Amino acid sequence: MRHRKSAGRWFVLIAVLALISGSLLAQASPESSIQVNFGNNESFTLPVRILVVMTLLVFLPAMILSMTSFTRIIIVAHFLRQALGTQTAPPNQILIGLSLFLTFFIMAPVWDQLYKDAIVPYQEGIINENGALEAAAVPMRRFMLKQVREDDLALFVKIGQLPRPENAESLPMRVVVPAFMISELKTAFQIGFVLFLPFLVIDMVISSVLLSMGMMQLPPVIISTPFKILLFVLVNGWNLVIGSLVESFY
Repeated sequence: MRHRKSAGRWFVLIAVLALISGSLLAQASPESSIQVNFGNNESFTLPVRILVVMTLLVFLPAMILSMTSFTRIIIVAHFLRQALGTQTAPPNQILIGLSLFLTFFIMAPVWDQLYKDAIVPYQEGIINENGALEAAAVPMRRFMLKQVREDDLALFVKIGQLPRPENAESLPMRVVVPAFMISELKTAFQIGFVLFLPFLVIDMVISSVLLSMGMMQLPPVIISTPFKILLFVLVNGWNLVIGSLVESFY
């Protein structure tokens, strides 16, 4: 039920930076067509505000790739397709669409918390833009730190020449985000290796049988691919893979 309630604002929560800037544009009265004034006596012209919004929208794909579960899901889906030996099935559009909707499902609790802590107080005038951004970073940082490895965090702390933090939650996002990404890459490759093993066994068995029969001119992949697809369907592979993949984030 909670996921259903958050469905209507998923895209708004992904675009939280653009929403914060865009809300100021929407709240501007017709008389303020030249500039928008803030409580801290700062003002920005509307063309500048529009430029900021458009610039933030450009970064939305990078935000989805680098700060959510999308990276792990799409890489595992690619490995699965390679292991099955079906080079173009499912097509890239299907895998990307599935990965996006799984990302929305996994990230829904995080975005619900982000909406309550950052967007709602900002729209009600309780906090300003900086406060909204800081509040929005808290649930995102908590999600990423839950998946990241300490070695990866230590690597970027060392590269950035930062002092040893008291706890991981005090680390800046410029450390957490790249550490989260390489942690996701390692996890996805580990899952991909496990997925390859049963299909590799089938390839080896089929190849050995063909060699023993003297059918060296027949490519083993032609025979093994149907058997791998049959095995995957019989064990309800999509249910197992997707279920295990989603549960790995909890």
